[in-house]
Amino acid sequence: MNLDAVLAGDFGAITSVGVNEDVSYFEGDASTPRNTRSVTKTVTGMLIGIAVARGELPGVETRILDVLDDVDVRNPDPRKREITIEDLLTMSSLLECDDWNPFSSGNEERMYLVEDWIGFALGLPIRGFPSWAARPEDSPHGRSFSYCTAGVTTLGAVLERATGVPVPEYAREHLFGPLGIEGERWAYSPRGLAQTGGGLELRTADLVRLGRLYLDGGLGIVPAEWIERSTTPKARVDDRHEFGYLWWLTASSWEMRGMGGNRVAVYPELDAVAVVTSANFGRRDAHELTDRLLEEHVLTTLRT
Repeated sequence: MNLDAVLAGDFGAITSVGVNEDVSYFEGDASTPRNTRSVTKTVTGMLIGIAVARGELPGVETRILDVLDDVDVRNPDPRKREITIEDLLTMSSLLECDDWNPFSSGNEERMYLVEDWIGFALGLPIRGFPSWAARPEDSPHGRSFSYCTAGVTTLGAVLERATGVPVPEYAREHLFGPLGIEGERWAYSPRGLAQTGGGLELRTADLVRLGRLYLDGGLGIVPAEWIERSTTPKARVDDRHEFGYLWWLTASSWEMRGMGGNRVAVYPELDAVAVVTSANFGRRDAHELTDRLLEEHVLTTLRT
């Protein structure tokens, strides 16, 4: 695979590219932890699947407020009591939470300004659906997608409450340890909750391992049934992307995505995993750059 264009800066600040076990580094080396931002969200989905399989969570139909039953919920509304784990896994709860809208009450930048991130999330008002917005019942798969970091952060609190174990310890015992992943670094909320919505640092080779885990049927770590459910469309994002359980789904790939164009792309038909780590933060075209890098250089090689 010729990556001279990356060295030339054609794709901005790409820091590493991995295809299966073959990894090229453009900043740092194999030991360098990569902050791939919201790739963390997909890891959270894996941990939820493990907890369900172990019986620590009854299932995705479990209502959030049945687990977090001591949270003082602002803006009370009976519809909040019906929000489930699956609603947060698919980013389709009725909470007014949209990171892509700077005016949204639930925009993640507002969450970071307060100490209680879980109280912030569950205290959000219920979203409205004006005539120009598709209601869930009128949307593909019966769900209306809205990108919400606060919701995935709340899944971390649900996981801790259900298992009785802090998320980093649970991940070490049941996911990272079995895969041989070491040196992971979590971000934390002001109250000490691991940020399951973003900021987890992992090495590039570790990201490849996580992609291979799903490609190889879970290896007894994540149930194969969970993998199938996670990679089956549950909500429509746009004309090119659907959404599973915190996986982005395209016609040819399952993807873990993070700000700056960070990507773990699993290609089932090619039996391949590609990882792009990037520092293209602040670039509006960051994901487009990664798309082009994968299509023009990685996939071209894999298909030959």
